Amino acid sequence: MSKKRVVITGIGALSPLGHDAETVLDSLRAETNKVQRIPEWAGYEGLNTQVGVPCAPFELPADRYNRKSMRSMGRVAQMATRSAELALEQAGLIGDPLVTSGRLGVSFGSSSGTPSAIGDFGRMMSAKSIEGINANTYVKMMSHTATVNIAVFFGITGRIITTSSACTSGSQGLGYAYEAVQSGKQVAMLAGGAEELDATQAAVFDTLFATSTKYNDQPRTTPRPFDKDRDGLVLGEGACTFVLEEYEHAKARGAQMLGEIVGYGTNCDGTHVTQPQSATMAQAMRLALEDAGLPIGAIPYVNAHGTSTDQGDVAESQATQAVLGPRTAISSLKSYMGHTLGACGALEAWMTLEMMKAGWFAPTLNLQHVDPRCGELDYVLAGGQRLDTEFAMSNNFAFGGINTSLILRRL
Repeated sequence: MSKKRVVITGIGALSPLGHDAETVLDSLRAETNKVQRIPEWAGYEGLNTQVGVPCAPFELPADRYNRKSMRSMGRVAQMATRSAELALEQAGLIGDPLVTSGRLGVSFGSSSGTPSAIGDFGRMMSAKSIEGINANTYVKMMSHTATVNIAVFFGITGRIITTSSACTSGSQGLGYAYEAVQSGKQVAMLAGGAEELDATQAAVFDTLFATSTKYNDQPRTTPRPFDKDRDGLVLGEGACTFVLEEYEHAKARGAQMLGEIVGYGTNCDGTHVTQPQSATMAQAMRLALEDAGLPIGAIPYVNAHGTSTDQGDVAESQATQAVLGPRTAISSLKSYMGHTLGACGALEAWMTLEMMKAGWFAPTLNLQHVDPRCGELDYVLAGGQRLDTEFAMSNNFAFGGINTSLILRRL
């Protein structure tokens, strides 16, 4: 059976840099990040990192987001559902029979559900009381809360793929949706990821000595992906949903095509939960190129995972050089909006697509001296880089050694 083309007909996003393409591109061109000190985190004894990147303010339309429709939603599910609604609007599918036909599904993920709901169960265990636990506490807590809330909100009856895989939740959401449409199993998919900012997530990385702590009093100077003076990641939050649609179906209904996913590769290191392996990262990129049927030279730019961690940046950059060569342009958008965890794969793919359309790729902020241990690449520096390309690669890597590589095409 021949593979079907998978085009992008809608994108909805809530991000620290803004919620529409024009605002995001303006933020990137300003070359200033949105990192700030989080006052509430000072109240947690032993929490070393004090900086994060909240999502830019957004509103939920009161006529649709009311007490009844949101009773099972924590913040992560609210952001996910709103981004899905914006994507469906752009695709012209609000109220379309396709949405509830079973031919459209959801492939979406987050690292976890809403942390405060998880905390409710934690208090139950310590207090030996179910006070504060109600019928929706688990639904807000569960790892697939964003995915199923999207489905229920819009009455979606197609397949559900939940990708709770930490930092690759969003990229796997896109990748598995792409495969579902490519294979003909679904005509269209809502795909992406979301995450809300919380001190518990900061604590996870704090205990691994993976958070930025040296720049708490100078938040705009961190994170510093690939820089020799980087000291760890900064957490962010947001949500992003793509409408992925079979090309002929999109064409027949006259849908606007925003871009295309042409390749996806994913694998696992199979060696260590938190120590990245360059060889299998490289193999994921090769799998994506093979799936796309593209030569190495077709990819002049890579949007890096680029978390600003000591081992991750080295392993990723060395893998990128091994596959694509030293002349490949590379930059990390986490230097602008932090590590949005489950949302990063989708948000970064969206922004990569917008940069391709603009013919300009944003630099990595705070990159002053490339770590000599990092791979030899064309690191995009201040001013950005003008580049006219039909294809670009967006990579993400997660705890558990999960590696993903997406190849996007500009239409």
